Amino acid sequence: MEYGAARLEYEAALTKINKGGPDDRDLENRLREKMVRSSETLALQHKQNGDLLRESGDYEGASELFHLALELTEDSKLAVGLEELLDKIQTDIAGNNMEVPWFRTPENRTEDRELNTEEGEYFTALCGALPDEVQDAYQNYGEVFRTGYVALNREDYELASTKLSQALKENSPDTLIPLELATAYLNLKRYEDAFLLLEQFIKNHPDSIRGYQLLCETLWTMKKFNEADDRLSSCPGELADSAPIQHLRGESLYRSGRYQDAETFYLGLLQSHGWDEHTTLSLAATYEALGKKENALELYNEIMGKCTSCGARVAPFIKQKYADISTELGDYSAKILEIYLLLIEEDPAGRENHFRKIEQIYTATGNEREARRYRSFADSIVESPAN
Repeated sequence: MEYGAARLEYEAALTKINKGGPDDRDLENRLREKMVRSSETLALQHKQNGDLLRESGDYEGASELFHLALELTEDSKLAVGLEELLDKIQTDIAGNNMEVPWFRTPENRTEDRELNTEEGEYFTALCGALPDEVQDAYQNYGEVFRTGYVALNREDYELASTKLSQALKENSPDTLIPLELATAYLNLKRYEDAFLLLEQFIKNHPDSIRGYQLLCETLWTMKKFNEADDRLSSCPGELADSAPIQHLRGESLYRSGRYQDAETFYLGLLQSHGWDEHTTLSLAATYEALGKKENALELYNEIMGKCTSCGARVAPFIKQKYADISTELGDYSAKILEIYLLLIEEDPAGRENHFRKIEQIYTATGNEREARRYRSFADSIVESPAN
């Protein structure tokens, strides 16, 4: 399997997990960098292990590892060395008059082995995004966990729940496996199972931010907002005042429809903890829910200004929020038009919406020719959704 295919699947999983979040772009860049580093590290490990197998006479195992390393590496020097080693294996085989039908081409591997390789590479890519201590733990949970974790990220939740449940039994009770199994349960709408699992997990890991995040998600889905508030209020020590827990408290107010309480909470958080993009975005969303469009617009504009001043890329969804509210308030200026034109390139998945908005602006400003042109672009996407 080409490593690029695993990377594409991995990025798709990231998009699903982090869709709409304020830090998507920075996170994606960090994860991609870690993935590249992990692929080169893995390629070198394959090469070193292949050397050992070749020396021991296991040409089949060595050849497979060398091919895997070639698929992973972008280091031209390492690639040349691997090709030379593969040539030496062929020479050794010919010199010993050995018949090894497995060594004609990489395509002659069995289907099961190819699937196992693909799963392994995808698992490695996923782990490359995790903190080092989590990577180490996940790599040691065994093959059943690997299969379940890959299935979870490929949205095969039934298989994920089966394999992760099995992995939970095979490992010690204080692992991080319950977090992944609870995620599968949530997607299967097995909320009570997820709740019981996470409740026990937090008893074993009282300082786990992700544990509280998943527990809150479960309780919100079950409409148990007061219980979520109580759990967050009872967090131990410094954890209770940490930014992630504070954000969960605000989101709990928002999810329960207590928008005025959420507004008061976020304003207080900005005053006590200083400006924070996550909090500002949450307050902007709260203003929208309260119908305070002008206030929300002001905050989105503020975020865009801060990103521009420090040279950071403004996330497309923030630009779209700003532009959408602006048009709702009757702003059909060249500035808003330019934002939508940029979004066509930056957010191709939302092209139909952007074309419709551009059509709306041109219609409002009396340019019917351009309005018709962009309407046709939008219609063509509806008629040919695969394009």
